[in-house]
Amino acid sequence: MLPNFASDPDTFGRFAERFARYMGTANFLLYMTIFVILWIAFNVIGLFGFQWDPYPFILLNLFFSTQASYAAPLILLAQNRQDDRDRVTIEQDRARDERNLADTEYLTREVAALRISLREVSTRDFVRSELRSLLEELLAAQDQETDSETPAQEMREKSRDSRGPGRPLNSGKTRQPKSVAPAAGPVI
Repeated sequence: MLPNFASDPDTFGRFAERFARYMGTANFLLYMTIFVILWIAFNVIGLFGFQWDPYPFILLNLFFSTQASYAAPLILLAQNRQDDRDRVTIEQDRARDERNLADTEYLTREVAALRISLREVSTRDFVRSELRSLLEELLAAQDQETDSETPAQEMREKSRDSRGPGRPLNSGKTRQPKSVAPAAGPVI
């Protein structure tokens, strides 16, 4: 009828934890108080003719001593098991924290590398300001062309100046690509 604790050491450990957990509850204290009051009441008053433990209550004291002698090792066993669980949990937390630290350091290095590479990349505001300045230059050039009487003639003159003196803008001839003769090889 009694459980076999020798086959599984964890069975006795679980029993010790349940016992220690129960001894730390308000229910246990309430039931123990009721038991002590009834014990003393029966032995002092002698209800129903029962007085098995007269006034110094030596038997009750013996019960408390026996309970304490068993409760202390069971509580210690439960605490040791809890310490073992806490140790495993702390080791797992430490390993997880080390992984998180490594991940954080890696991400920090990556963010720093991105910041360094982004220094060389044009920002949206920079590109917009450059486009605005180019647009203003184009509009200013267009305004100058509309102000002059013969803008097409001025453009021709500018292109002649860049090609050199005496060369016309377009001679009317289009340049034809040269045909390529097949390579000479041995005849078979």
